[in-house]
Amino acid sequence: MSALAQTHNALNLAQGFPGFEPSPEIWQGLQDACKKGLYQYAPMPGYLPLRESIAQNVFQRFGFSADPQTEITITAGGTQALYSAFTALVETGDRVAYFEPAYDSYHPAILLNGGIPVPLALQGEQFEIPWDSLEKELKKGLKAIVINSPHNPSGSLLSAQDLTKLGRLIENHTTFVISDEVYEHIVFDGQFHAGVLQEPLLKDRSIVVSSFGKIYHVTGFKLGYAVAASPIMKEFRKIHQFQVFAVHSASQHMFYLMMQNPKHHQELGSFYAGLRDAFRMGLEGSAWELLPCKGTYFQLIKMPDSLSNMTDLQAAEWLCQEKGLALIPLSPFYSDGRNTGYLRACFAKPSQQLVAATDILRTIS
Repeated sequence: MSALAQTHNALNLAQGFPGFEPSPEIWQGLQDACKKGLYQYAPMPGYLPLRESIAQNVFQRFGFSADPQTEITITAGGTQALYSAFTALVETGDRVAYFEPAYDSYHPAILLNGGIPVPLALQGEQFEIPWDSLEKELKKGLKAIVINSPHNPSGSLLSAQDLTKLGRLIENHTTFVISDEVYEHIVFDGQFHAGVLQEPLLKDRSIVVSSFGKIYHVTGFKLGYAVAASPIMKEFRKIHQFQVFAVHSASQHMFYLMMQNPKHHQELGSFYAGLRDAFRMGLEGSAWELLPCKGTYFQLIKMPDSLSNMTDLQAAEWLCQEKGLALIPLSPFYSDGRNTGYLRACFAKPSQQLVAATDILRTIS
């Protein structure tokens, strides 16, 4: 869709990247790193001061005492961390459950490691876990379960009660959890992000994946991290070492400096809530129905009846080509490509772009 948007000079609310400048502290931090000579290989697990800052943050938020020496690894973005997690845990013939609509790297990563993907559809407009279906698949044997909260593309959240329920469900099974929490700081309306590291039944059998790019508006820097209990992290690092070995030294020092100013992640939710509310207000009274959005910087919208003769993919292409607005159809987030009738908008854009986008959508009756 981004390529199509470029071809048609369309306003791009399709691909999920922020549309504004990051803090000047980013550039200052990179300069500081270069002055310190941090332009050779970093240690394989990552720059130790950064890992120590992550450990402190994890303890403050979840009460989990992660050892920065053995339980935290800096990765080349969240997607690499996910792939390393799948490779560390999944062997040929292992069944791995995940929930659709889903980030598109889960399914191929399972296949590439010889696993068997078990997609389960989230239920209703709140996109809730289908517990009965999950329990049935668990009885057949699951090596791992992938969860994602805040959830891309739906904007839904898992609660602490959901995590406890998941923990009790797998307590007597040899099943791991891969928890994609890259949008952990983008949560709205006074709610809190519930992470698996706070749940006693999950913390020792999970790999948590996070992303610096989402926090600091620099997705192109491709830096993230994984947290897991040391026996799991030992296996994770066996993969990481021979996949990328180490990641960009200067960026690691820069993110360490950024973490010393907690306002960057503490204010992220309110910042994006303002943009979400502006986008939603722009469509009030229009033909477009908005689904709940509790987190992330994505908003799902239901196609109006006037577009019912199109699939969601056809509608997205038509909007881009004829109206000059690029959104993402929800169907590619399902392994069977089902027509959903929903489109996803990324509202991590300047306010004037959101106004322009909602003005375009309001022209459709």
